[in-house]
Amino acid sequence: MGLLTFATNVTLDGCCDHRAVAPNDEVFRYWTRLMHGAGGMLWGRKVYELMEDYWPAVARDPKAPRLQRDWARKLDAQVKYVVSARRRDFTWSNTRRVTGPLAAAVAALKRRTPRGLLAGSPTLSKELDRLGLVDEYLLVIHPVVAGHGPYLFLDWRASRLRLVETKRFESGVVALRYRRASTVRRPSR
Repeated sequence: MGLLTFATNVTLDGCCDHRAVAPNDEVFRYWTRLMHGAGGMLWGRKVYELMEDYWPAVARDPKAPRLQRDWARKLDAQVKYVVSARRRDFTWSNTRRVTGPLAAAVAALKRRTPRGLLAGSPTLSKELDRLGLVDEYLLVIHPVVAGHGPYLFLDWRASRLRLVETKRFESGVVALRYRRASTVRRPSR
């Protein structure tokens, strides 16, 4: 069974608005490697539509910066699972709608995806956290104070987490990966 990782960019003051930060080349390479290693992306409708409106065009644009084009092409090829009660048709390649009761559907996805899933939607991830389905939290913290929201982790339930990985970038960005205490894998003896 793969892990479900809630992964997002965030500012020092907890803002998770995608317009508040602009990943540099080093951070783009990090996200591209991370996504390439995952078995799929899991998004809510709003984040899916934000991504769908931008990245497919970048994948086809020969004038787009190379690293953004690499990300966009890998994202285009990646399996994308979308939770939406409103939208049923998806034209972006490799997109599948999650159907049925959320807890059962996502638990089944985790079982079928040994390389794990990256969830990038704060609202959906809050619900997945409430259901006990989020195994990891990957916060890529940018040295920016946005001074506005939306803010991460408002009204989430309390969780005890363990730091399992840190990565420092030359730009001052820091990636912190935490796991729920119950999902931390201990080395075998």
